[in-house]
Amino acid sequence: MTRALGAGLRRVVEAADPVSGRLKGTEAQLAGLVKRGLAFRHPRAPHGHFLTPAGHRIREGEDDAEGKSGPEPEDGASGSGASGSGASGGVFAARVGGEEGSVEGGAARVREVRSAWQGLLELRRMSHTDGATDRPCGWERGHLVQAAALALEAAGHRPAGEGAGAGGYRVRETPQPEAVAVYETDGEALRACAATLEAAGWQVGEYTEPRTRSRYLLASPRRA
Repeated sequence: MTRALGAGLRRVVEAADPVSGRLKGTEAQLAGLVKRGLAFRHPRAPHGHFLTPAGHRIREGEDDAEGKSGPEPEDGASGSGASGSGASGGVFAARVGGEEGSVEGGAARVREVRSAWQGLLELRRMSHTDGATDRPCGWERGHLVQAAALALEAAGHRPAGEGAGAGGYRVRETPQPEAVAVYETDGEALRACAATLEAAGWQVGEYTEPRTRSRYLLASPRRA
């Protein structure tokens, strides 16, 4: 866990734009927030600094654990704390299914997922030249499993628990470039996962494994 914010950094966070999360401060202050995973530097000029979902939570008084973070900007941007990698302290990670305790939820988890999803939509808006939020951005194409799992979890789908026979979705890597596989033992739930991913900007097809005859989804981020 990163150390607590000083009064100066907290004032910068609290003064951020409530919608976009854009920050104003000295270079040292902004760099300090990036280091803590509470802000990121936009990769395109004029390289503004914006709150991450964790920064928004602190601004809104929902979370004083400054080490948590959600999706970060596309590869090449400054900062640490991208989902599933690199940040100090706890890092938000969407549940891909099969993890220990993955079925457990609660109000805190719902808020965390919602915040991460809203942060991802904002990242889409800033990453696309047309400001679109209806298709995946570069961060998602570089973190396929996490991105697909976040879309599913944010829509209320239940991740699978431990054990091969546990119900719920499982998102897994595939040998194909820019594609993930989504498994769900219940056919209706599998089709619901497909609808969610399509609405989130993914191209989805349903297939049958030759050996097991089980149905699964193959999903790829849509580019246009």
